[in-house]
Amino acid sequence: MNYPVWEVLGLGGGTLIAFISVLHVYIAHLAVGGGLFIWLTDVKGFRENNPLIHEYVRKHTWFFLLLTMVFGGVSGVGIWFIIALVNPAGTSVLIHYFVFAWAIEWVFFLGEIVALLLYHYKFSDLQKKERLTLAFLYFLFAWLSLVAVNGILAFMLTPGKWLETHAFWDGYLNATFLPSMFFRTCMAFMIAGLFGYLTTVFQKDSRFRTTMMRYCTKWLLYPLPGLVVSGIWYYSATPFSVRHTAFSVNPETALFYQLFMILTVVLFIFGLLLALKWGVGVQRALSFFLVLIGLFWMGGFEYSREIARKPFVIHGFMYSNMARKSSVEKLNREGFLQHARWTTIKEVDPENTLPGGHDLFLLQCLSCHTVGGLHNDVVSRTRDFTELGVEALLTGQGNVQQYMPPFMGTEKEKGALAAYVSRTFHNKGPARQADGQHLEKGEQKIPPFDKDTDEYVLLAWNDLGMHCISDSDPWFVILPPGNTLEAVLIRRGETPDLVSEGVELAYAVEDGYRNPAAHLGFWKYTESYFGKKIKENIGLHGNGLAGKFGYNNDRSAFIAEGIPVAPYKDDGSYNPYPVFTVAAKDPETGKVLATTRVVAPVSTEMGCRNCHEGGWRMKGVAGIDATTSTNILAVHDHLEGTSLLKQARQGRPKLCQSCHADAVLGSPGKEGPLNFSAAMHGWHANYMPYDDARSCVLCHPAKRQGNTRCARGFHNTIGMTCVNCHGNMQEHGLALLKAEKTKSRSKRLMAHLRPVHVGSVEKINPRIPWVQEPDCLTCHQDFRAPKGSPNAFNHWNQEFSGLYRIRVGEGGIRCEACHGSPHALYPAQNPYMKNRDNMQPMQYAGFPYPIGSNRTCAVCHTVEMEDSIHHENMEHDFRNAQPVP
Repeated sequence: MNYPVWEVLGLGGGTLIAFISVLHVYIAHLAVGGGLFIWLTDVKGFRENNPLIHEYVRKHTWFFLLLTMVFGGVSGVGIWFIIALVNPAGTSVLIHYFVFAWAIEWVFFLGEIVALLLYHYKFSDLQKKERLTLAFLYFLFAWLSLVAVNGILAFMLTPGKWLETHAFWDGYLNATFLPSMFFRTCMAFMIAGLFGYLTTVFQKDSRFRTTMMRYCTKWLLYPLPGLVVSGIWYYSATPFSVRHTAFSVNPETALFYQLFMILTVVLFIFGLLLALKWGVGVQRALSFFLVLIGLFWMGGFEYSREIARKPFVIHGFMYSNMARKSSVEKLNREGFLQHARWTTIKEVDPENTLPGGHDLFLLQCLSCHTVGGLHNDVVSRTRDFTELGVEALLTGQGNVQQYMPPFMGTEKEKGALAAYVSRTFHNKGPARQADGQHLEKGEQKIPPFDKDTDEYVLLAWNDLGMHCISDSDPWFVILPPGNTLEAVLIRRGETPDLVSEGVELAYAVEDGYRNPAAHLGFWKYTESYFGKKIKENIGLHGNGLAGKFGYNNDRSAFIAEGIPVAPYKDDGSYNPYPVFTVAAKDPETGKVLATTRVVAPVSTEMGCRNCHEGGWRMKGVAGIDATTSTNILAVHDHLEGTSLLKQARQGRPKLCQSCHADAVLGSPGKEGPLNFSAAMHGWHANYMPYDDARSCVLCHPAKRQGNTRCARGFHNTIGMTCVNCHGNMQEHGLALLKAEKTKSRSKRLMAHLRPVHVGSVEKINPRIPWVQEPDCLTCHQDFRAPKGSPNAFNHWNQEFSGLYRIRVGEGGIRCEACHGSPHALYPAQNPYMKNRDNMQPMQYAGFPYPIGSNRTCAVCHTVEMEDSIHHENMEHDFRNAQPVP
């Protein structure tokens, strides 16, 4: 940020460095190994008194001199030139802190030049001792040059104590100095054998040529055990954090690491083949082929080493975009542009958003990314994201994907960079959510009830308050259609009875929602999802859109699970609040004992499109379309190494819970992956650009102006949000991840999450999704009004029976029966129709407040009640009573 940026948009400065440096390093290693090759081969000629060997050495030395001194010298200068252009800040650090090492290396290089020139030009004039001494001195100087440069290269990966002391020897004699030195030395010897083949194959004497080919093969094969041992040492000496980022997190490493390993085997096999007797044409072809393979082999190693440093150019000290790690906090607080010298924009405002984003892109992104290039193309990598999605990527940059530097700067600067990338490269504008223009309005029909004559009260509810389904069936399923209704039948009297036998409870969806299969592709793929074919409009539990309840003793209620209702009406319109009629009758006489109506909320308004591009699948209102679905699967495949997109295109889409455990579906999942809730929230918590309830409504259908508005209960009416009970996104994710702390992925996702309302990560209590939820009595102590600002986060029910949607109060009545479903507590404000969620309070009490409130015990009791029976504090008027719009 203190130097100008060289704009190589299409090719990228990193690619230029790689092109020049791989060639140079290949030849530089030849200069080291080839020096020993020349010395020992000349020794061999004297020992065997073989003039053919001496002549071979003389010709090989001429070729060697031209390649190493001329090409090697020029390409070495080229490296200094290109790194100074691409990363001048990193180059400056290496020069200033290691100038003594560079000076020594240049002295050694001068020694190489003098020794090799004398050796070559005086080859025939020198005596044996003088010639071998010069050859040995050349090798010694060349190897010492490798030692000198190796210390600096190793420092860039493992600076060790230098980060604290900035002392020369602490940086130079670092953890990987010795293993990398031995590893490179073995590589140098092998490369010497490769280039030995090139001069050998032009020998005219076939017998001598075969002898020397086998001799060169020994140079290729004998150092191999040393390469393996030093490679293991090298790997072990690298800190775990570096190894984890390079080999577990960064998906690019595998390609180059595997390339190096595979080509090592190729060199070994073809080296053995060249030891056999072949025709000169085959020998020449194989020799040139192996030299080329050797170049890619060296490239595989150098790329692996370079990638292992990511996101740093000097590990732990300077990021690849030249910003120092120690400056990140200051840059986030005061602004990146404020401290950047090569920009005229110091503060982002609405007038300079795109120019400011352009400068931020040059200063923070261009060091690694190209624009429309072949390598690290930022255009293709952001194509499948909206502007908000790009901003989310920047928010999470460096958190989970630790091979990238974190974004540095203010929130305004982050927004400017996201806007520049999205609008300039993709011509996109800010993403818009649905705004509720499709909402129906009307007065809800309330079933009749006569407290003087009716013998029974029938209460029914949906267990969750909203069942979300993914509606992306050809591609994947997050949650299948399957709403659960529960009910209790109460025989009224002085002491009312809960009826659990001798009656039959039935349900049926009302007109307009009779054929969900016409709008959902779920039933076409059930065999792929569940291994069995499920009949259309039948749920996973065998229930249809009309059927019977079964009594569950553990729940103290009648239950009908997995009702496959959808938010799409038969005419194709969207209404996420279908109504069911529930009736209780005497199975012997058929007499109807009680009837009520209940909403079975279901939504497909999942906001994946807000970041992952695409549109709503159904009439621009809800549903995950094909573009969004394929983008999600492509990202998953890229990050996790799966092939979900390919399988889906072959007609074999997957259920997310086939790998991820989920209590909702009773899925055990697989051993390695996190449970579904922890994986979803833990991952996205690292990327959400907001620290409040806005993060929740980006995905869940709870936006106040959306087409579902599922957070419609009384808590929402008085201004509470998701955060009051579940914490913000980071806290929510931490609680779920801590319950999975034995899994390595959990630790990785938790590493950069920080709580806001709780003092530290350690203080957050782990939570099992769907089994442990915020405890109502945290705020409503003794069932009274909360004191202060309501906050139930981090206080979970310890027993399953204490879960609100399961809890049974005094008298055996379920809490939900009287207070309503989660997120739809009475009095609820349904956005589609007044009192649609309040039908039973309206039916039995004539107002939308909880059953029994305002001293309406007569709903069930036929005598006046003086005391609170079901829980304390029932006898007063409902607090904050207000009309329901």
